[in-house]
Amino acid sequence: MRMKKALTLVLAAALAVTCLAGCGEEANEVKPVEIAKSVGNPLVGFDGDGNLTYGGDPSTLVVGDTLYLYVGHDVSTAEAYNIPEYLCYSTKDLQNWTYEGVILRMKDVSWATADAAWAGQCAEHVDPATGKTMYYFYYCSWDKTDSGKQSIGVAVSESPTGPFTDIGEPLVKGSFTTDETSAWNDIDPTVWIETGDDGVEHRYLCWGNNKVYICELNEDMVSVKDVNGDGRITFGKDVLGKARPDSYTEAPWLYRRRDENGKPYGDYYLFYALGWRENMAVARLDGTDLLHDYFVTDSKIMFASATSNTNHMAVFDFLGKTWFIYHNGSLPRGSGFRRVACIEELHFNDDGTVQFMEETAAGPFGTVSTLTSQNGDALQHAHFINSNMDADYPYKDVALGSGLADTVELDGQWVIKQGKADKSDVYGVSIESQNKAGLYVTVSEDKVVLAQDWDGRQAEAQTFKTYTGLSGEGVSFESVTKPGMYLTLKDGALTLTDGKDAKAASFTVATVE
Repeated sequence: MRMKKALTLVLAAALAVTCLAGCGEEANEVKPVEIAKSVGNPLVGFDGDGNLTYGGDPSTLVVGDTLYLYVGHDVSTAEAYNIPEYLCYSTKDLQNWTYEGVILRMKDVSWATADAAWAGQCAEHVDPATGKTMYYFYYCSWDKTDSGKQSIGVAVSESPTGPFTDIGEPLVKGSFTTDETSAWNDIDPTVWIETGDDGVEHRYLCWGNNKVYICELNEDMVSVKDVNGDGRITFGKDVLGKARPDSYTEAPWLYRRRDENGKPYGDYYLFYALGWRENMAVARLDGTDLLHDYFVTDSKIMFASATSNTNHMAVFDFLGKTWFIYHNGSLPRGSGFRRVACIEELHFNDDGTVQFMEETAAGPFGTVSTLTSQNGDALQHAHFINSNMDADYPYKDVALGSGLADTVELDGQWVIKQGKADKSDVYGVSIESQNKAGLYVTVSEDKVVLAQDWDGRQAEAQTFKTYTGLSGEGVSFESVTKPGMYLTLKDGALTLTDGKDAKAASFTVATVE
């Protein structure tokens, strides 16, 4: 990326005039100024009334010109799962989203636990009995009918936005699979449907924590196929086998690239969560038969999130590109139990391998900026790779300054968003790290740090009023929590001062492309 141009400062008319206090010379006239703000990640995080709404384990379905996004609704007030239902959103451009509401409540599923709407995925298919296009939502929950194991269920609807009705029993009981290592091996279903070169349609269901199981569905989409012809349901093996990728955890997602006509081609990919905290990874099938060959080639494609212990992806083609939707905890009070969906564009190398991605605050559609003081210092945060140790979270005290990350470009990139303290204040901004999404420039007692809004109470500490630069150039940022005190970058540190060193307290905000 390179710096392209300075963001245009849009001065508002008829504004109150303020002056830099304590100057020995004539003070510069300082006015409130509105600067451009960015949208970006997360994608959703709201309900029909615009209220803050958490939802994790995202999955997607493309129907014509519309993408549907499904999440499990996180309502927990503690560091534990409480997910009573699934929500749906829709979009035609990946930027403007419509809340479609609840599609399935777990209290309406006879065999499941009411607060355990774990990961699910929706598939579109023609009902062979009626010839009507139907929608099948595969999901998992704790199974009250199977010794408390996790099981895979399926619910059916005439619309991708529901409501969905469960078929009345699990499609795959946890006790059906063998060699279990836990009561939650049978979670996180993913679906893949395609017609082969021989004209035969195959409908695959894949799932698993620690192991990855796969089976083929019958044409009715609500029963498992007897592929051996022995009169018994046939469940596939652990498709990772002896060559399993290291540290496979959960969240499998089957994918294959499509040509301009929508026909699948090339390798089968298995995207998945790796290790703990969960990184994102991908494996490729060593062969062409999903039921009998193994996934063996793998690579890490995204580090563990800066704000969530888990992650779960959806990979899909839309608007002529391939996209990667995942979740993190970047909303206020966010964590692995209060998550939200985000998006990045996914790229392939010439050999079919998947390029590494960073989770970002801007996503594919937002504006990334640099902030440089008038004395020439560029704002950066200390370089770090997100820890795999739960005890290191949430991040509350990451150093900010200049010269902290000279070799890591992303550590000096920022997303200027609408101020968190007051969504209606055109002069309020919050400054989010581009590569540590959910971490903001934060006033913390007597210092300024990069921190998450871990308790939902940091909105004012993470909001600044924007003024014409105290030096007469650029823009200055006044703390909302400490009026009259400005962000100041000097001697390698970002602090709050009264602005007497006007150049150190005035910044050029420049876009990056």
